[in-house]
Amino acid sequence: MAARTPAPEKRPGFFSQLRSLFVFTKQAYPWLAWVLIGIIILGIAAGIGIGFLVPPVAVWSVILWGISGLMAGLLGAMITMTRLSTRAMYRKIDGMPGAAGHILSSGLGRNWQANEMPVGVNPKTQDAVYRVIGRGGVVIIGEGARGRLTRLVADERAKVQRVASGVPVTVLYIGHGADEVHISKLASTIKKLPKKIDRATMAAVIKRVDSVSKSVTSLPIPKGIDPTKARAPRPR
Repeated sequence: MAARTPAPEKRPGFFSQLRSLFVFTKQAYPWLAWVLIGIIILGIAAGIGIGFLVPPVAVWSVILWGISGLMAGLLGAMITMTRLSTRAMYRKIDGMPGAAGHILSSGLGRNWQANEMPVGVNPKTQDAVYRVIGRGGVVIIGEGARGRLTRLVADERAKVQRVASGVPVTVLYIGHGADEVHISKLASTIKKLPKKIDRATMAAVIKRVDSVSKSVTSLPIPKGIDPTKARAPRPR
C-alpha cells in the first residue's frame, strides 16, 4: 500500500497575517489603533471634501469620492502600520544574538547573497561574524563586543582574501558607536556600497569562499513577525 504524502503546510491568510502584524506592532505602540482610525477618517473626509469641490456636485459623486477616500485611508493606514512594525522589530531584536542574520537573510536584494547563520562565532560570548557577497564585493559583519571580534574578523578576512584576491572586502560592526552601524541601517548600508564586480565574478567568489568555509549554526535566530514581507493592499 502506497504511503500517504503529508499534506502541505497551510500558510496563514492575508487577514491572519494582518492581524498578527497589528498585534505585534500594538505591543510597541499602544496608540496604534487610534492613529490608524484617524488616518482612515481623514481619508474619508478628504474624499468627501473633494466630492463637494469637483463639479458637478451630486450625491453619487460625493459618495464615489468618499469611497475613494476610504480606500486611500486604508492604504495609508496599512503603510503606516508596516513602517511602525519595522521600527518595532528593530527595537525588539537590537542587541540580540543572531539579529544580524535575521536582517541579512530578509533585507538584501538580488545583488547580494547572505546566510542567516554566522560563519564564525565565539560559543562562550556568542559574538559572531557574518559574511555577505555581492556586486559590491565581500562584506564581513561583526556582531557583539568589538574588542572580542578582532580575531574572528581577521580570520574571515584572511580566508576571503586567500581565495578571492583583488575582490574588495568591507568590514562593518553592528552597534551604536560613531563608526558602527545600527541594526536598523545594516541592510541599507550594504546595498549602498558601490558595485565593484560583475555577476560572473560574484558567482565565482561565492563558489570559492563557500568551498573553504562552513556556516556556524549555534546562534538562535530571532523569530516572529517580519514586517519587510508585509505589503499594503492595492485600492480597487
